[in-house]
Amino acid sequence: MTIPLILASKSMPRRNVLNSAGVCPTIRVSHVDEPAALERAAAQAGVTVDELSVNQRVMILAEAKAQAVHQAYRNVADTAAAATGQRVTAYPLKATGEGDAGSGPSSPDSTAVSASASLASGVTGGKASDITRDFSGVDVPITVEPINAPACGAESLGITADGDVVPAAADGSANAASAPVAPGLTTAAVGPLILGCDSIFLFNGECHGKPHSVEVARERLKAMRGHSGELWTGHCLIDFATGRVTRGASHAIVHFSDYSDDDIERYIATGEPLEVAGSFTLEGFGGAFIDGIEGDPHGIIGLSLPLARRLAAELGVAWTDLWNVARGSHEPAAKSEGVTSSAAGSVPPKENVHQPGDGWIDCNCGRRHWGLNGASGVLLARRDLATGKVTHVVMQHRALWSAEGGTWGIPGGATADGENAIEGALRESYEEANITPEDIEVVGTYREDHGNWAYTTVFAFEKPGHTVTPRANDDESMEIEWVPIDEVTDRKLLTAMRTDWPNFRARLDAIAEEAAR
Repeated sequence: MTIPLILASKSMPRRNVLNSAGVCPTIRVSHVDEPAALERAAAQAGVTVDELSVNQRVMILAEAKAQAVHQAYRNVADTAAAATGQRVTAYPLKATGEGDAGSGPSSPDSTAVSASASLASGVTGGKASDITRDFSGVDVPITVEPINAPACGAESLGITADGDVVPAAADGSANAASAPVAPGLTTAAVGPLILGCDSIFLFNGECHGKPHSVEVARERLKAMRGHSGELWTGHCLIDFATGRVTRGASHAIVHFSDYSDDDIERYIATGEPLEVAGSFTLEGFGGAFIDGIEGDPHGIIGLSLPLARRLAAELGVAWTDLWNVARGSHEPAAKSEGVTSSAAGSVPPKENVHQPGDGWIDCNCGRRHWGLNGASGVLLARRDLATGKVTHVVMQHRALWSAEGGTWGIPGGATADGENAIEGALRESYEEANITPEDIEVVGTYREDHGNWAYTTVFAFEKPGHTVTPRANDDESMEIEWVPIDEVTDRKLLTAMRTDWPNFRARLDAIAEEAAR
């Protein structure tokens, strides 16, 4: 059994330490106000921040980061668990005439555009094999059931593309009931584990974090040469399933060489020492200026493997149960055959790293799709306060390096290990578009199931009295906007979005009308 690990940090060195040790984490940045966290902890202890030891500081900050991410995941889990409405599942590959999975008919709801034509008209990310197929014009078997119903429930109904309702079969035929409700964050007996980290450098009795500026880095590097200091690293580990928390700290003594002023200036010019605790690194340019280390070397990089292993053991988790990376690889192990790990089209930013669930699947439909566990996204709608009618939806202008880059769709991505499709959609939509799960309500889903891969569209409204302020939180979007409902088709849409939009709009309108009664 592999237990997912969530790293509450965007630090590339920390990710690399884990990857090299066999663990590919899901990344969730905490956005903790560190000075405020220290002030609160000091006030609770009845002391000043200056009276906190370096050991106390790193553990306070590590726990603040882990707890912030724990709350963020709790918000995701709570919103997913409160979902209402219907779970609609379509099985296009079970339709009559779909035996040849490598080709597909055109769409009845929109004009079909070939992959080559799509790419030639400004869609720069991806290639023909990565463009989602059009299944319009096919009598696709569809099942409908309550969103939280158990698999193959008595309430399941089969519905054809023409809207005819038929009983859901139990023999796996084309109109069989939809797949079981996937396990998720609230169903696991253990995990995922959430790891918060913080590092502080102690030199001449003074605590140093990141210098941030050239002037501060220069001053510190001059003082440190030929001397020694202590690098302290604090960790906090939380088991999401039980809420149990454990924390600890490690430290190592670092001996610096007698480097020159020119060495300092050239090191600063690399930019490396500006955003690392103590103004130096062991694994980067700064490693050449470190003469020796006493203690845990991984702690100096920012993540102590021995400490993390001991903390996991305190929660009853064997470190080897976190292994999910193949030997010699820095990517998650494939979940099925036919997976290619390279992204299609343009090269993504070098900061992008693979997370559990990332990867290309050679789908049964004859195309490649992103997401080893499938993928999902949130179609968030805003309603008029007076009439209750849908007025806007959140749309994502996709980065050029992504598949079908330059088109518009909904924010989402690959489902990570340990989460279900709704939870994955909520997590991804926050990471990409700042859609805060605590401010929305899930009102239905649509899952297109290809057998070995599926995409789930999660329908959601802003909660009454709540406001979502979408923005591009990462480099996967060129822009994120509230788009007027009548203007969606004016955008160059992702192939799947263009095909499904007429039905999606009709469903949003129907749900809104029902809610307004």
